Amino acid sequence: MPVPESGSGALHARDDDRSRPGLLIRGDPPSFEIHRSAGNARALVTCDHASRAIPAALGRLGLPEPSTWRHIAWDIGAAELARALSDRLDATAVLAGYSRLVVDCNRSLDDPTCFLAVADGEPVPGNEGLSEGGKRARAMACYEPYHKTIAGRLQDFHRHGIVPALISVHSFTPVLGGEPRPWHVGVLWDKDGRIPLPLLRQLRAEPGLVVGDNEPYSGRHPADYTVDRHAESAGLPHVCLEVRQDELASESGVARWADIIGRALNRILADETLYQIWEAREPRATGG
Repeated sequence: MPVPESGSGALHARDDDRSRPGLLIRGDPPSFEIHRSAGNARALVTCDHASRAIPAALGRLGLPEPSTWRHIAWDIGAAELARALSDRLDATAVLAGYSRLVVDCNRSLDDPTCFLAVADGEPVPGNEGLSEGGKRARAMACYEPYHKTIAGRLQDFHRHGIVPALISVHSFTPVLGGEPRPWHVGVLWDKDGRIPLPLLRQLRAEPGLVVGDNEPYSGRHPADYTVDRHAESAGLPHVCLEVRQDELASESGVARWADIIGRALNRILADETLYQIWEAREPRATGG
């Protein structure tokens, strides 16, 4: 049975109320997108904050329209980069279909930051005093279908005897809390350095780049939920990437970063020794 390119559940892609969890109605976008469904690489690309969409029933969460275009609602440029990397690597990508303000797919559901009432100093009225039932409805409609699709795709590899790599794509705002962030790109990781360490070396060899090792965010547990849930806990090779949003503000910028990262990852993914289950035996190495 062919896998749908997008859908509100693992088997549904139709714009039909019967195929959508209760919160979503006809006209709402799907809960996830699958790009390059038949990719041949032994890798899966994910993008947790790909979309600024909000279900119609939630009325923009009480926010003015311009606020939904800010970095608080999505990772600006990340979806375009994830799709471009998917194409360059010939790897399938799974992208979340709804704004991080609806439910943050890179958080556990019991994390207080999964449903932010204040995002980078801006109140989110629709998240204030959110009930447990409201949280469950959002999780069922916008969160679990995305994570179940990632899990299903990884299980497809396992059924074919393949240990796949997971590549998580994010972007970050150039200024946060009034503080400028000098990094052009960050490599986030915890203990398994099979992809991050050679990737750091290759990115640092690129002229003019400021490359962060677990900057501007950390990939160490319990941060980086999607990677932890689907890759690190299973011993799969993995990495989380953060690219500064002003670097992704144009098609040419996205193409440039897809080329830079794609070249590096293609070299790393060509290593046959990568595709095996990893177990921590030594303390975390440094990116140097």
